[in-house]
Amino acid sequence: MILIGQYDSSFVRRIGIVLRLYQIPFEHRPWSTFGDAEKIKAFNPLIRVPTLVLDDGGVLVDSFSIIDHLDSMAPEERRMFPVDEPARRQALRIAGLATGLADKGVALFYETRFHENVSETWAARCRAQILGTLDVLEQDRGRQTGPCWFGDRIGHADIAVACALRHVSDSHPGLIAFDRLPALAAHCERLEAMPVFQEIQQPFIPPS
Repeated sequence: MILIGQYDSSFVRRIGIVLRLYQIPFEHRPWSTFGDAEKIKAFNPLIRVPTLVLDDGGVLVDSFSIIDHLDSMAPEERRMFPVDEPARRQALRIAGLATGLADKGVALFYETRFHENVSETWAARCRAQILGTLDVLEQDRGRQTGPCWFGDRIGHADIAVACALRHVSDSHPGLIAFDRLPALAAHCERLEAMPVFQEIQQPFIPPS
């Protein structure tokens, strides 16, 4: 498999970490959607990352589709989304909030970085959505007692939250007040200390 995209993207980083945890061999091509657009376009006409090129030549272009495919390759007992309800729905909810938060972080960055006339209304809306989602995640994580969100074993929700918060905090310094989010801060600190998170990472590189 080939994973296309840079690890300063929370979406690409998330896939890289999952591939490692599932012990699925892959080649990483750290291409930028700006500087390497033509290279990415050859595999994905949307010119988006993550893009995952499968061993049979097939291409997946959406992070949730990629996660679903990687889960299908793992034994049921090792899948990082629960199989049974309501546990599956609960984990999907947290992962969805995390990836939505990450999307808003990207939208806010593009608005403030690439628009000559920044829409303060839109920027304020993005910030409010990010901060509101952080409050919901903090409350939910604070109710959990295990080392991971849903027990003792790392899951997709754990990974999605940690990757999203790392990206948003790096791309918008000062936006996230971790001292107000002790449960999330402890969660991210624990995961970021794991060898796989140390391996699959890179400093945030603003596109130009």
